Amino acid sequence: MLDVKRMQVLRAVVASGSVTGAAANLGYTPSAVSQQIAVLEKEAGIALLERFGRGVRPTAAGLLLTEHAAAIGSRLAEAETALADLRAGRTGRISVRYFATAGADLVAPALARFRTEHPGVRVDLRIAEGAPDAEADLTLVVRPRGGPDAYGEGFRLVHLVDDPYRAVLPKGHPLAGRRAAVDLAALAAEPWVGSERPGPCLDAVLDACAAAGFSPDVAVECEEYATAQGFVAAGLGVSLIPLMGLGSRHPGVVVRRVRGPEPVRAIHAAVRESSLALPAVRGLLTALREV
Repeated sequence: MLDVKRMQVLRAVVASGSVTGAAANLGYTPSAVSQQIAVLEKEAGIALLERFGRGVRPTAAGLLLTEHAAAIGSRLAEAETALADLRAGRTGRISVRYFATAGADLVAPALARFRTEHPGVRVDLRIAEGAPDAEADLTLVVRPRGGPDAYGEGFRLVHLVDDPYRAVLPKGHPLAGRRAAVDLAALAAEPWVGSERPGPCLDAVLDACAAAGFSPDVAVECEEYATAQGFVAAGLGVSLIPLMGLGSRHPGVVVRRVRGPEPVRAIHAAVRESSLALPAVRGLLTALREV
């Protein structure tokens, strides 16, 4: 196997026309340069230099390796520049996964801000529900508030925002005419339209209801916020929907704050430990927090 460093020594000898000149340029002794060339010739299995006047010149094999050494040197320089740009957050690619209702209010404005500060960084953005994507640098997830920072092997949780739930009522509901926040316990006897699939979001709702002293009587299972509003508007029940899920409100519903307690889903970024060293990933985290 040819040694790249020795090939660069050969390149220096050919460029200067002598072992002594190459040694001076490289900061080596002439003996060290000669030893490097001797080992390279042994690796190549053929002579690379021949005497020419008071100096040396490359053989056909030496000229061939010198040309490849120049190409390798150029590629190494390009790699060093690219690596420096990556370390500085000027270039690169980061992979982000998010759930749909975090898109409009959180991801979109954060990404717009991020691109003004890191225009050379490409962001691979895709919807993903549930556990973090092992291939993604950053995945938005819902986790309990005040939980551990670690999230499985190789991931770290970074809290971004608490997204409170709102009571969604039919327009003719007795509580719809009040401007004050609705006591959660006041909805205990109501039929409910379920807006969440099993998981941490539903857990946040059920835990709040349990704290208020009841378990909701779910009359309609929906698992989709816009459709849940339609069922509520039709008078089939009441529902709890997170604020980020209420971007497009049905004209037949009224939305009120909830208290006693207020259900909240905590949105976190699950970041790969190795990706936290990338300035671009840290920059996106900053943008998400600021938004």
